[in-house]
Amino acid sequence: MPAAKPLEFRRRAVALTREPGASVASIAKDLGISESCLRRWMARDDVDSGGREGVSSAEREELVRLRRENRRQAMEIEILKRASAYFAQENVLPK
Repeated sequence: MPAAKPLEFRRRAVALTREPGASVASIAKDLGISESCLRRWMARDDVDSGGREGVSSAEREELVRLRRENRRQAMEIEILKRASAYFAQENVLPK
């Protein structure tokens, strides 16, 4: 899998494609990327700018962060449940 291109490179490629008279195929060939890759970048830019329905990049990053935090908290809750059950059992049994 090829390495990800920098964000500024993507923005400039999309801007070049949006200029009048520019074709996706020629710009993609000049930049050394596939047409489908450039079209995906254009679609993502449309969503981020509000021209198209979908989840923006900022919202996607927030979802990832929140899901990660949710997983971590669920693990912490499970650990605390086990610990409380262990200590409760220890206090009930006579020594």
